[in-house]
Amino acid sequence: MTITKNQNGSHLDLALEGRLDTTTAPQLEAELKQSVGGVTELALDFSKLEYLSSAGLRVLLSAQKVMNRQGSMVIKNVNETIMEIFEVTGFADILTVE
Repeated sequence: MTITKNQNGSHLDLALEGRLDTTTAPQLEAELKQSVGGVTELALDFSKLEYLSSAGLRVLLSAQKVMNRQGSMVIKNVNETIMEIFEVTGFADILTVE
């Protein structure tokens, strides 16, 4: 998985490309832990994300909990397959998806 990071003040954009699964979830988790200090707006771009596993969902839930305390988080450009995963797991009710 490739993570493209763009920070502008307290706004952080992360674009994910590839697969967010058991192998790559720790990479995203480490990036988020390192980057979200002082961030009030976190945007995740899933336009090039092909696959999302339960390990990826766990990282997203963790990020959502952190951002609930310090600002907001939004997930953008979600494809049908990943949106279906969000809906089936109930994550569509927890996460802000645009």
